[in-house]
Amino acid sequence: MFVDIAKIHLKAGDGGNGAVSFHREKYVAAGGPDGGDGGRGGDIVFVADTNLSTLADFRYKRKYVAENGQNGGASRCTGKSAKNLVISVPVGTLIKDAETGRIIADISSSEPTVVAKGGNGGWGNMHFSTSTRQFPRFSKPGMSGEELDVTLELKLLADVGLIGFPNVGKSTLVSVVSEAKPKIANYHFTTLTPVLGVVNMGDGSSFVMADIPGLIEGAGDGVGLGHEFLRHVERCRLLLHVIDVSGSEGRDPIEDFNAINRELGVFSQELTDRPQIVVGNKCDLADEQTVEDLKKYFNSEGYEFFPIMAPISEGTAELINFVAAELAKLPAIKIFEPEPAPEQPIVDTNKRTFTARVENGVYVIDNAEWLLKILETVDPDDYESLQYFQRTLQQSGIIKALIDLGVQDGDIVNVYDIEFEYVS
Repeated sequence: MFVDIAKIHLKAGDGGNGAVSFHREKYVAAGGPDGGDGGRGGDIVFVADTNLSTLADFRYKRKYVAENGQNGGASRCTGKSAKNLVISVPVGTLIKDAETGRIIADISSSEPTVVAKGGNGGWGNMHFSTSTRQFPRFSKPGMSGEELDVTLELKLLADVGLIGFPNVGKSTLVSVVSEAKPKIANYHFTTLTPVLGVVNMGDGSSFVMADIPGLIEGAGDGVGLGHEFLRHVERCRLLLHVIDVSGSEGRDPIEDFNAINRELGVFSQELTDRPQIVVGNKCDLADEQTVEDLKKYFNSEGYEFFPIMAPISEGTAELINFVAAELAKLPAIKIFEPEPAPEQPIVDTNKRTFTARVENGVYVIDNAEWLLKILETVDPDDYESLQYFQRTLQQSGIIKALIDLGVQDGDIVNVYDIEFEYVS
């Protein structure tokens, strides 16, 4: 099954914690702190893979977690940074924030793109040594890696898109002008997945043509397979609108043409301004006057009209030469620019959010996972370590929040089941 949209969860690696260590060496008195820094957590990186054509793999694995950086060690040894987690996706995959729909990246080139950054490693206690604090018994924990849900949405990269009702000959056309070998049969929805074909012009130039399946009346509202595949038209620079001039299925080709264009407008108003060329197929099943009348009609509406018989390649050379000439005048394939992230409310780069409340006379601080890592490095029996913890509470706004709640000297403060008396 063709899959062109998927939702996955990303978690970049956390940075390793800094180490608390003191130099121990014979004949070296008071060697001082030598705890090393933690290693950086792994990033999550997306790369385009030309061998992939669907997002089917993401139906079975939906959570991607990068490795954490290693903790620092003694003798000023820095922990090993984690490897990046590299995720391969088809060329043309959009990565969006699942919650807001914001475009994070368009994976349409060979350049790798970092979508979730790993956390920095924490400082070892060697960084906290001063003339008055020669034996710091605390270190800095590593920072958490970025975590988010994203939606992957595949929008094929093609210069030319073939649109039209089912069974009008789109697959046949792409098969005779390129090396693509789509399934061809005389029934609706033979083509269930978009088919890409490279059209070589013989002079070293080429362009990509896509057979977009599933378009019928109501496609813009999700009828048939249209809603699944209309997104692939968005990148096409030029549209070839294939119609059945013979009306072999009892439909009027002009009504078909107008119906499909209405669906393009319902899906995206921008598509109504995309250049179109009308391709009248199955001319062998229609009389010459009908073909001529259709040509006059579409020319009067401002469209170029090319009559063809796709199975025997009649008229296809003239069509392809004209398409190549038109493409030379048009802008490059649309690349979606990343959208800026919204401004974050009163949250510093360390994501130091928290909740403060009073419960049965006790001042409780929770919803502050970042604080748990700091608590792990604090030695309650060491004065300097407690000073470091107090500065952290001050800088993060926790002390101010407690004061706003009316805390007084001697009141009990509970931070993740660790209780202490408040002293101003």
